[in-house]
Amino acid sequence: MGITLPSLHTLVLGGNQFDGPIPTTLANASGLELICIPDNHFSGRVPSELGRLPGLYLLNVEKNHLEAGDAKGWEFLDSLTNCSQLTELALDDNMLGGMLPNSVINLSSQLQVLALGGNHISGRIPHGIENLAKLQMLAFEYNLFTGAIPESIGNLARLVMLSSSFNRFTGQIPFSLGNLTLLTKLCLDQNNLQGPIPQSLGNLQHLSTLDLFANHLSGTIPKEILSLPALSLYLNLSDNLLDGSLPLEVGRLKNLHALDISRNMLSGNIPSTLDDCEILEYLYLGEVPVKGVFKNATQVSIKGNSRLCGGVPELHLPACPGKSYKKRKWPLLLKIVFPIAGAVLFMILLFFLFTLPQKRKLKNNAPIVSPLEDQFPRVSYNDLIRATDGFSSTNLIGRGGYGSVYKGILSPHQTIVAVKVFNLQNRGASKSFLAECEVLRSARHRNLVKVMTSCSMVDFRGHDFKALIFEFIPNGSLEKWLHPKLDGHHHTKSLSLLQRLNIAIDVADAIDYLHNNCQPSIAHCDLKPSNVLIDNEMVAHVGDFGLARFMSKASTNSLADKSGSIRIKGTFGYIAPEYGASGQVSTSGDVYSYGILLLEMLTRKSPLDDMFKDGLSLQKFVKIAFSKRVMTIVDPLMPLLEDENKTRECLISMARIGLSCSNESVRERLNISDVAMTMRKIRDACLGTQVH
Repeated sequence: MGITLPSLHTLVLGGNQFDGPIPTTLANASGLELICIPDNHFSGRVPSELGRLPGLYLLNVEKNHLEAGDAKGWEFLDSLTNCSQLTELALDDNMLGGMLPNSVINLSSQLQVLALGGNHISGRIPHGIENLAKLQMLAFEYNLFTGAIPESIGNLARLVMLSSSFNRFTGQIPFSLGNLTLLTKLCLDQNNLQGPIPQSLGNLQHLSTLDLFANHLSGTIPKEILSLPALSLYLNLSDNLLDGSLPLEVGRLKNLHALDISRNMLSGNIPSTLDDCEILEYLYLGEVPVKGVFKNATQVSIKGNSRLCGGVPELHLPACPGKSYKKRKWPLLLKIVFPIAGAVLFMILLFFLFTLPQKRKLKNNAPIVSPLEDQFPRVSYNDLIRATDGFSSTNLIGRGGYGSVYKGILSPHQTIVAVKVFNLQNRGASKSFLAECEVLRSARHRNLVKVMTSCSMVDFRGHDFKALIFEFIPNGSLEKWLHPKLDGHHHTKSLSLLQRLNIAIDVADAIDYLHNNCQPSIAHCDLKPSNVLIDNEMVAHVGDFGLARFMSKASTNSLADKSGSIRIKGTFGYIAPEYGASGQVSTSGDVYSYGILLLEMLTRKSPLDDMFKDGLSLQKFVKIAFSKRVMTIVDPLMPLLEDENKTRECLISMARIGLSCSNESVRERLNISDVAMTMRKIRDACLGTQVH
C-alpha cells in the first residue's frame, strides 16, 4: 500500500474485518499523518518502520490482536520517539504484554492521549512519565501493572482523565494527584492500594467521577471530597476498609447521581443531609442495621429495595457476604401490641389529615395552597416583602412577559433566592404560574433551575398574589454573556469555545431529561438564551417553564384558542415554523429552538439581528459559510483551542448539529438524546479525551 500510494496522508479502516499484519510498507508513504485502523483483526507486531513517518500525529490500533512480549515486540514504541508531531497513541484492547519500555517517556512532547488499557502489560510505570507534559488522557486500566503509582504523575497538570483500574498497584494514592486540577475522571478501582484517601483530592474542582472501589484503603472519608462541586456521575468508595461515620458534608453533593460506600467498616448515623442530594438516583450503603429502630420489623419498610442484605430475620433479607445471622424469636409484645398500636396511630393520622384542612378553610386571609406548597416549605407574602425590600427596583434582576424577578434574602437562614412575581393583570399569567408549578414539582435535574417553594395568597390590598422562589444563580443568563451591551451587563471575559460547548451539553441534557425521562414527557416551548442561567461553576440551568406542556395531555397540545385561531406562544426567532402552521406543540419544536440557540452561541448573533432580512436568516448565514469558511462567521471574541485543526473541526461539528436541529423539516431534525450524545463526542474529540 505504501509503495502504490506514496502520497497517502490519511488511512482510516476502522470497524471492519481486516486481518493479518499491518503492512510495513506504510512507512514508504512518507507524508502519512494519520493511521486509524481500530476494531479489526490485525495481528502480529506493530511495525517499527512507522517511526520513519515524520508527520505522524495519530496512531490508533485499538481493538485488534497485536502482540508484544519482549524488547523485540516493543521496538515500535522506541521508533515512535522519532515522531515529534505525535499527539495521540491508542494501543488499548490488544495482546501487548511484558514490561512497558522506558522509551515511553521519550515520546513526543506534543502527546495528549496515551491509551494502553485492556492488554497484559506488567511491571511498573516508568519513572519520568511527567515528561509527557501535555497529556490530557492517560489510561492504564485492565493490565498487570505493579508497584506504586509514581508521585510524578501529579506533574501532568493538563490531565483531564486518569484511569488505572483493574491492575495490581500497591502503596498509597499519591498526594500529588491533588495537583491535577483539570481532572474530570479519576479511576483507581480494583487495585491493592492502601492507606488513607488523600485530602488533596478536594482540589479537583472539575472532577465528575471518582472510583476507588475494591482496594485496601483505610481511615475516614475526607470531608474535602464530599465538597467537590462537579462530582455528578458517581462516587464509589465501596469494598475498602474505611471507618468512622459518613460526614455531614455528603449533603453538598447536590449534583451526584450515584453514591456507593457499601462493604466498609463505617459506623454512626446515616446523615440527614443526604436529603440535600436531590439528584441522587443510586445509593448503596450495605447491610440493613439490626439495632435501634431497625430492631422492629414493623417499623421498617424495605419495599422496592430487593438488593438489600442483613437486618433482622423478619425482614427476610439474604445474609450479607461473609456474615451469617442467627434466627431469633420475637416476643409477644412485638408480634401483637405494636401492629395494633400502629393501626390506631394510622387512624388518628387519617383523622387529622381530613379535619385540619377543613378548619384552615374557615380562617380569613389564609394562603391558597399552590401546587408546590404541599411539597416544599411555605413562605408568606410578608416574608417576600422583607426578603426583597418591598420588591424594590434595586433588587430587580429581570423582567419577562408574565412578571418580574427580584433578588432576595430569605430568613431565617439568610438564603439568597430569586423571586419571580407574576403580573396577574397580564393575560395568561395565572396559567403560566400553574404551568410552572406543574412542571417544577415533577421535574428535578442538575441542569434545570431549582425551585425552592411558591407563594399563592392575597396581598395587603386584597389582590391575588402569586410568586415562585428559585435558587439564586449568580452568573446571570446566557443572553447576558452573549449580548452584554443589550442591558448594560458586562463580563470581563467572553465565553471560550470549551465553555460554550459545555453549556450546550448542559442544555441538551436538560431538554433530553424533559423529553425522555419525565412521565409524561414535557415540551419546554420557550428555549432561548435568556432562559438559560449560568452558575459560578459555569454550569447551565434551563428555567422559565411558563409555556411548558405535558405531551400526554392531548387537549393542551394545541396552540389554538377557544375560537380556533392559533395564538403563537414563545419567542419569535426561536419558535419552530410548524407552530405557526399547525399550532401543534411537540418535542421537535424544542429541538428546533436548541439548534437556533447553538448557532447563536457560535456566532454571537441573535436570530432577530438587524442583518437578517431580505430572506437571510441565522441558519442561512451559517449554512453559506459551512464548512470551508466556518471560521469567518464565529464570534471573533471567543477564545479558541490551542490546536487550530481541532478548533476548526469542533466548530464545524457544532455548526452541523445546529443546522440539523433547526431544519425546517420536522423529520430531518435530530432526536435530543442523539444530540446530547453527539455533543459529548464533539467535546471529547476537541480535547483529545476519547475513551478508547
